Amino acid sequence: MTDQTDSPVRPLSPHIQIYRWQWTMALSIFHRVTGLALVAGTLLLVWWLVAAAAGPEAFAAAQGFIGSFIGSLLLFGWSVAFFYHLCNGIRHLIWDSGKMLELVPAYRSAIAVLLGTGILTLLAWIVGLAAA
Repeated sequence: MTDQTDSPVRPLSPHIQIYRWQWTMALSIFHRVTGLALVAGTLLLVWWLVAAAAGPEAFAAAQGFIGSFIGSLLLFGWSVAFFYHLCNGIRHLIWDSGKMLELVPAYRSAIAVLLGTGILTLLAWIVGLAAA
């Protein structure tokens, strides 16, 4: 058995600081972040549903928070995370089929994901506010 101190120093794997930021990298990181945001938003939804089942006082408290500026901001962020995760998930399904993996189509699909996220979020909020 060899001593660990006698072994040559092995190079470390590259760190994120040496990579040049690219659309695909940024969107991949944002996909993970939005996944966490979806979990937090779902917990907010569960709280609202449990409060609705718990009685009028609990529901009024939950509805008051969700109807506040901070609650509306959280709901807006949750809807952005939802539509981004949806659009980027479709993009990954296309990639899984072996299509659009080259650089130019990958960048175009990144732009399509961002545009789709913005359009779907705005449409959802316009329809939701019009129905309210």
